[in-house]
Amino acid sequence: MRTTFGRRLGTTAVALALAITTMHAQQGAPLSPEQREQRTQTEKQLESLAIIERKVMVPMRDGVRLATDIYRPKNAAGPVPIIFVRTPYNFNFWDVPNGVPADMNTILTAIKRGYAYVIQNERGHFFSEGNYDILGAPRTDGYDTIDWLSKQTWTNGKIGTTGCSSTAEYQMGIAAYGQAAYAAMNIQSFGAGVGRVGPYYEQGNWYRGGAVQMLFIPWLYGEQNQVRPMFPSNTSQEDRIRAAKAFDLAQQLPPVDWSKALWHLPEQDILKAVDAPHGIYADAMPVDTGGRMIQRTPNDPAWYKGGLYHDDMPLNLPGLWYMTWYDVSVGPNLALYNHVRKTAKAEIADEQWAIIAPVTHCAYTRATEETMVGERSMGDARLDYQEIMYGFFDRFLKGEKSPRLEALPKVTYFTMGLNKWQSADSWPPAGAKQVTFYLASAGHSNSLYGDGTLATSPPDADKPDSFTYDPLNPVPSYGGNVCCTGTAVQAGAFDQRKMEVRDDILVYTSEPFKEGTELTGPIEPTLYVSSDARDTDFTVKVLDVYPDGRAYNLDESIQRLRYRDGYDKPLVWMENGKVYKVALQPLVTSNYFEAGHSLRVEISSSNFPRFDRNLNTGGNNYDEDKPVTAHNSVHHSKQYPSQITVSVVRH
Repeated sequence: MRTTFGRRLGTTAVALALAITTMHAQQGAPLSPEQREQRTQTEKQLESLAIIERKVMVPMRDGVRLATDIYRPKNAAGPVPIIFVRTPYNFNFWDVPNGVPADMNTILTAIKRGYAYVIQNERGHFFSEGNYDILGAPRTDGYDTIDWLSKQTWTNGKIGTTGCSSTAEYQMGIAAYGQAAYAAMNIQSFGAGVGRVGPYYEQGNWYRGGAVQMLFIPWLYGEQNQVRPMFPSNTSQEDRIRAAKAFDLAQQLPPVDWSKALWHLPEQDILKAVDAPHGIYADAMPVDTGGRMIQRTPNDPAWYKGGLYHDDMPLNLPGLWYMTWYDVSVGPNLALYNHVRKTAKAEIADEQWAIIAPVTHCAYTRATEETMVGERSMGDARLDYQEIMYGFFDRFLKGEKSPRLEALPKVTYFTMGLNKWQSADSWPPAGAKQVTFYLASAGHSNSLYGDGTLATSPPDADKPDSFTYDPLNPVPSYGGNVCCTGTAVQAGAFDQRKMEVRDDILVYTSEPFKEGTELTGPIEPTLYVSSDARDTDFTVKVLDVYPDGRAYNLDESIQRLRYRDGYDKPLVWMENGKVYKVALQPLVTSNYFEAGHSLRVEISSSNFPRFDRNLNTGGNNYDEDKPVTAHNSVHHSKQYPSQITVSVVRH
């Protein structure tokens, strides 16, 4: 079943997740007098309605204690369920120069709706003890906290989690434990918590196709902090609260221009070059974290020791999954949603709801009546996320009927171009038909002005398109499905024509569609390629081309050729001139091509700094600073049918 429904207006007065929960959260600016007064009034209202316990040190099994703030309704008729938020970010309540205070409106809403609201700092951050590892590892910290919370006398023993980015990513790994008290999860922009699922070996967005996604380098600059001030273990709760009013233990690091810093070679020294704190990116650690991240391979055993969720772990928990088309990993996110619906217990498999919005990372409630994502208009992309979330929690944490949830389709997705919310019972929608376009040219598809086309059948003869890939002159990232790279890349849809003048970008464009055509579902590129280098990369970008020439990017990917036979297989280097078949990990979108629009595919060997540069040597890459120029070719013929298969939905 597949239906279309009208626009539902979203509530923007109260943000669904704390401002601190986004992966790219920045330290807060000082409040204006008006903001301070407004917050003071909200704080007074919250204090009148809630019992507040701050800086509660919740014990973990190894003795480390995690700083936790608890807000619960006063005069509750009985035990209450808990909404739990776990974060690496600063949630200090008071207005300090470098603090990011908790969103009191979010907490106040939860209290008014009969929930306790609990927020906790991950191990090794701010007032929490221990050493930091990504996703707040060990995974048992989440288990121990939920166990501790469920035993409090004021709760009904039902706990739900919510949050975006870093406050979402740990949730699947904890859910795999199967605790009875963990009753429901709302995960938003959660890709960095997905280790391996189906064809994707991203290991928490660290890789795409075996290439490093460089977003984590700027992010870790402000997060890895193995040497930091900590309070003595016998410090009283009263003294911790008093101290929190004066300072919050936040790092005060100088700003970095990542558009320049990410060029540094060797790659393993990028953070060292900007005088970043030592940590898990490239340094030996005071505790066993499973190895330096930049040195790991996509199937390194270290990835399976931390907080990531992998598809060999059970996941039997009701889920409300929020995703966006211009986030860093919507493909793996949807693959995980489908995996749970396929592998969970029957009753749990039917308790999964997905929403895919046309915005960037964690920007759900920032959609407006005229939503712009980069340079492209999405129209009215609002949705009532807060009501959906509380309807979900009311059902699974309170046992109440939830009309909003009962009316929610299993998959709610926004179709760009059509600029409309649509729904289906599954992903991709039932009836989506696979259609294949073949790459073709007379051997000169270089740039927008070349002769590359997308045809309905492969050419008879192979006339390969060739280009030079120089790692010191890579194709710059321009927009895209990305987050968290600071000043280096802006996410979203941008007209790519100024990029397409480069000769190292091969451009293939279909004939204009004669009638409106909706592409909703996976996009599967298969290339036949050759090179004179031992190892290199190939990139793919899919675009919607308007009649006036504007070309907006939809999704993008990359494949490092050393991993072409699989991430769990031995590396096999390329032989000069030999043609190899390369299947890239699936891309995904929902986009309506109006009559007169065309489908376009760009192919190159770099998309930097969205992905790191392959130096083409066949070496480790991360510890090298002398690249090799590669001469790469894409072949297309009946013998070498380079192609892209899309999912077409008929209206």
